[in-house]
Amino acid sequence: MTEDPEPARNISGGDSGGGYAERFEPGTADTRAEAVVDRLGEQYWQKSYGGRDAFECLVRTVLSQNTSDTASQPAHDALVERYDGDADLVDALADADQAELAETISSAGLYNQKSETLIRLAGRIREEYGGETAFDEFVREGDPDEVRAALLDMKGVGPKTADCVLLFAGGRSGVFPVDTHVHRIARRMGLAPADADHEGVREALERDVPGEKCGFGHTAMIQFGRDTCSARTPDCLDDPEACPLGDLCDQVGVYPATGEVVDPAEAPEVADD
Repeated sequence: MTEDPEPARNISGGDSGGGYAERFEPGTADTRAEAVVDRLGEQYWQKSYGGRDAFECLVRTVLSQNTSDTASQPAHDALVERYDGDADLVDALADADQAELAETISSAGLYNQKSETLIRLAGRIREEYGGETAFDEFVREGDPDEVRAALLDMKGVGPKTADCVLLFAGGRSGVFPVDTHVHRIARRMGLAPADADHEGVREALERDVPGEKCGFGHTAMIQFGRDTCSARTPDCLDDPEACPLGDLCDQVGVYPATGEVVDPAEAPEVADD
């Protein structure tokens, strides 16, 4: 085990987020998606994930919905400071005053909606599992398909949130959560169909990336989206050599000659020769 290269205040929380740095033996990638993930691992980090408290992970992911880490992290820190004391966090949030909770997490945006979601989720988890400990055990040890289905049945939990809980708390291999960065990059690079929805992208990546590489593939691809392959101004627009993955990318919807960038789903199909 080596020092965790992922920053502490990042997607998974670095070495404080339950994951650990790990090196994977180099080899010949069987798919282009695996080659992309291997390259991202070299540029950023290679890690295995798991070990985060399942309910805390659910809370963190709900807070991150439709906002940035910069906004959601202070909200998470404030929530933990106010509610995660001696009592079970599930109990604390199930019994929380909605207005007070909303004020506490206001930096995350959509705070009224998110506070209602957190109180509702905590109440349901207390009713069905009895509290944090049993819910955590279910996420770590239950059948992955059953865990995912149970999470998706909770109002306010979508596929990305469910998959983050499976990955960061459950440590499940073969789970590649798809956020807006992953959705954009996978289609732009040609790793998934240009018109694929989030579930279509997830299926393509989980099919083509070895299970043990899916976790850091997810977090490193998000970092790549922030650093290099942004939605409106990917680095390749100004300099074809600026992107470390340029030789693996189809540039679907990116046109350096004109400076135009469109969603891959809106890009005209290129006829085969």
